Amino acid sequence: MLIDTPLANQLYAQRDDRLRVLIVGAGVAGTTLAQLLRRDGLHPALVDRMPAFDHPGYMLALMPLVDQAFIDLGVHDEYLAAGMPMARYAFRSHRGRVLRTDSMSELLGAYGDSLGISREALIEVLTHDGCPVTLGTTVDAVTGAARGAGGTARFVDREGRAIGEASFDLVVGADGIRSRMRDVLGAGPLDVARTGWSGWVAWADERGDSGLGEELWGDGFFLGAYPVKDRLGVFLGGPDADLAGGPAAFAASVRGRVDGIGPRLDEALAAVAAAPDPYLWRLEDAGVAHWVLPQGVLLGDAAAGFLPTAGIGAGMAIESAWLLGRMLTGAAPDALPGLLAAWERAERPRVEAAQANSRMLARLMFRRGRLTAWLRETTMRMLSVQSVLGPIVRLVAARPDPEAVLHPERAGTR
Repeated sequence: MLIDTPLANQLYAQRDDRLRVLIVGAGVAGTTLAQLLRRDGLHPALVDRMPAFDHPGYMLALMPLVDQAFIDLGVHDEYLAAGMPMARYAFRSHRGRVLRTDSMSELLGAYGDSLGISREALIEVLTHDGCPVTLGTTVDAVTGAARGAGGTARFVDREGRAIGEASFDLVVGADGIRSRMRDVLGAGPLDVARTGWSGWVAWADERGDSGLGEELWGDGFFLGAYPVKDRLGVFLGGPDADLAGGPAAFAASVRGRVDGIGPRLDEALAAVAAAPDPYLWRLEDAGVAHWVLPQGVLLGDAAAGFLPTAGIGAGMAIESAWLLGRMLTGAAPDALPGLLAAWERAERPRVEAAQANSRMLARLMFRRGRLTAWLRETTMRMLSVQSVLGPIVRLVAARPDPEAVLHPERAGTR
């Protein structure tokens, strides 16, 4: 679990570390990196602006490219127990009829499963052995030069009141798609893809087909139901202007546009309509020109935030954190400039390929018009999920080797 810890205690714990690391953001990427560094004997200081553990929560799909991170953390069994494999994927027409069902197990083959898991359960798995964090705390400046990507960080509370300063060899901004650390570290302009759509996340009871994920790409709406342990994660989205009446009204309008969706998706719509305060997910992504900056690095959604269309964003955040953590194993401060540059060279093309796939799917999904829906469905009848997610499967099949990234001259010699 995440353990709220005074900042002074975290700074004292790392006083003799060979590498003093600060991680800003206790989400998926930041927590993964912190826990990997702790396995290496370090005591990274982890801070988060949130005053309490009250994230609204949503479902995540994780491809097997994340498995090695959980193995290295010693929590792979806990991860498998906390999630639910998605064995099959069903695609429905804009009127609700199932057009095709594909096997996710065959798609991924020997690599593993696509696992559905709630964000809350994922953080619990990552922090299985405990993870200190200082809540209600962030950084508003990093100044001076360190031997790596770091310097003196100035800590502030949520109201911007100064808390103190400390020097670090490495500062990591992992504070999500709405990252403030981008500005603190001087990342420059954002590359943003805005769809003009948003959607609500809710939870529904499973209706007897726990391995099935299904999506209905409607005429001006999108409905998805995804298996997690003991329940369904539901997403209902549409153009921002159409959501103004609230989730219940929008769910009712969707019911009027479909012929029959069966009890499972009917329950999913009802769950969105009944949720007292469902989480609203704005469907946009973001990226920056450089992850490694003079005073720090950006990680996870702060470096490259994803549209949820390919179910790969959280997985790429974990992979990026895993690769960085493995490359930092045993590293001294003097090695950081070359190490961080090698990390970005290896991981950035993979992340950008996954992000491009997510954007391509968004152009298919988030559309309106009956003619557009008909043309899309004609195409999807001929395409398998393997065709659509082929670039993602290739990423799964070619996970980077940290040793080869660090020492490319040795590649192929072992």
